[in-house]
Amino acid sequence: MSRSAPHHLSLVSTQAELTDALWHQLRREAEAAQTASPTLAPLFLESILNQPDFPTAAFHRIAARLRNDTISHSIIFQAFQQASRADAALVLGLKADIAAVFERDPACERLIEPFLYFKGFHAIQLHRLNHWLWKQGERDLALYLQSRASEVFQADIHPAARIGRGILLDHATGLVIGETAEIGDDVSLLQGVTLGGTGKEAGDRHPKIRRGVIIGAGAKILGNIEVGEDARIAAGSVVLAPVPPRTTVAGVPARPVRMDQGAASPRSADEILAEMAYTAFDYTI
Repeated sequence: MSRSAPHHLSLVSTQAELTDALWHQLRREAEAAQTASPTLAPLFLESILNQPDFPTAAFHRIAARLRNDTISHSIIFQAFQQASRADAALVLGLKADIAAVFERDPACERLIEPFLYFKGFHAIQLHRLNHWLWKQGERDLALYLQSRASEVFQADIHPAARIGRGILLDHATGLVIGETAEIGDDVSLLQGVTLGGTGKEAGDRHPKIRRGVIIGAGAKILGNIEVGEDARIAAGSVVLAPVPPRTTVAGVPARPVRMDQGAASPRSADEILAEMAYTAFDYTI
């Protein structure tokens, strides 16, 4: 699959163009998937082809995965709709996150894959809803949906945690993010990551992860410490001290193993989305 494209990003300007490009490509992939896998035709129809637009389809799909005997599909879906009307950041985050998965996950070859199947992508969208509910004072609903996400997606993200756009939760199984954690834009976290406290402090007690950080599988970052922009945390590391920007740390406890002040930052979600719209997803499925 070729994702190369000219970088005339200034030619793409509006959010409507970006949304239309995503929706057009997603529908095209769903039509192709329906032909290739007719057994799953009801899934493609209900989740994409019978839906009116990209955000509505996404909210419908996530609600379908979370519904149970206690909370219906319609309650979850309506909460998403209400939140997205009140706060445009939900839809901006949705688009940025799917772009991040498509750009940074080598296992992702089509938009339809994270949209329908990837629990990390679904978990971060639910967190965006839960964070909005938390800020509105609807804490019981936010905590209940957090609990459902832990059951269904195996990712436990406190509703109060502040998370930016363009987030890749790769696999997401075993992910734990504490109440006062902050994650900047364009961050990638693999399975088994913990952004937790040390158990010795109260108040602001969780890590602050800055833009472009990559956190490897099983890494634990503990306490109110900062991981600087474009830093890398090796798999299995236990980080107990601040990490400077563009520094790789590894070990238990983690120590710097490389500093690369000239390292390139990951492309921002806005850049990825702009290229997607500019090229109209002209790649081979």
